[in-house]
Amino acid sequence: MNAGFADTVEAVRRALAEQGFGVLTEIDVTATLKAKLDHDMEPYLILGACNPPLAHRALDVDRTIGLLLPCNVVVRADGDSTLVQALDPATMVELTGLSDLALVAADATRRLDAALSGLDVITA
Repeated sequence: MNAGFADTVEAVRRALAEQGFGVLTEIDVTATLKAKLDHDMEPYLILGACNPPLAHRALDVDRTIGLLLPCNVVVRADGDSTLVQALDPATMVELTGLSDLALVAADATRRLDAALSGLDVITA
């Protein structure tokens, strides 16, 4: 994205909310590394996004799936642009081998794709 870091973070939050995701956790990697290691790095934020109905469905299939929740979305500065990345929810199915998670993963993928695709519209 050609938007600044702070503007991108806000756009990501809005786009996730439009798809039913709330941000449960926020890890400011830049601040943490500075405080703990006195290391300077570019702005880097991990947002733990959760869609409660999807999380509920996944947990009903397998309680240990919580190890792979929430859906992490990374927003990070990269030169003059800002990158937004998310792990493919199909990873839940691949890592667990539980085919019962396929529909949940597909729904989560559709929603995350819609949120991330919508960012182009927001910044265009």
